Amino acid sequence: MLSQQSVLKHIAILACIALLFISGKTFSKDTAIDFKLSDINGKQHKLSDYRGKWVVVNFWATWCPPCLDEIPELIEFHQENKDKDAVVLGLNHEQVDLDYLKEFVEQSFINYPVLLSVPGKKLPFGTLRGLPTTVLVSPEGIAVVKRTGTVTKQDIEYTIKEFKEERK
Repeated sequence: MLSQQSVLKHIAILACIALLFISGKTFSKDTAIDFKLSDINGKQHKLSDYRGKWVVVNFWATWCPPCLDEIPELIEFHQENKDKDAVVLGLNHEQVDLDYLKEFVEQSFINYPVLLSVPGKKLPFGTLRGLPTTVLVSPEGIAVVKRTGTVTKQDIEYTIKEFKEERK
């Protein structure tokens, strides 16, 4: 049997974990969003191209250590879900030489589309407080969660599961 102090400690830890991913949940639940950006090869991508799937929109930069730490998690999540119900879009948010970025993506084995997001350009996610920033977009195109800081594959899976449960 757990003591009252132990139970309260566990509740506090769970609340902190939930707040870490769900903090910044400032989006309207009924307004679909869209944007159009080019990838590193010049192909245009629209967020609406991915309707029907969960989209993990991850703002990152090559100079950002926490961004680099989460790349393997995003690669794994994308690999496991791209043919099912979710994808990752990496929005490189820096001014960097395109050849350097292509080489970086190749050497990092990034398997998801890397789009070019110019700092200062307005996107429908509001102000970025820092990098990395991840936005989870529902299959209907509605941004449901925005988080500044690293995310893990487990964070993303848990959040998607919670939103699916909420819809039932």
